[in-house]
Amino acid sequence: MKKTRNRAKQITSLQDRLNVFADDIFHRAARLPPGVERDQLLKRARTAEIAADIDQWVSSSGLQSPT
Repeated sequence: MKKTRNRAKQITSLQDRLNVFADDIFHRAARLPPGVERDQLLKRARTAEIAADIDQWVSSSGLQSPT
């Protein structure tokens, strides 16, 4: 039996989803006391922000293939 792939159509862009995720993580980390768990959440949020920036950079019109 062949498995079918679950294909979901994304409504929002990757950059928007990453920014919302990062904001959510930052707010969760703000409620925690300083410690390892908070540091891990902040690192995850920063990683999501960097990924959103890279996605924006890659999809920008400034990058064009050589002619």
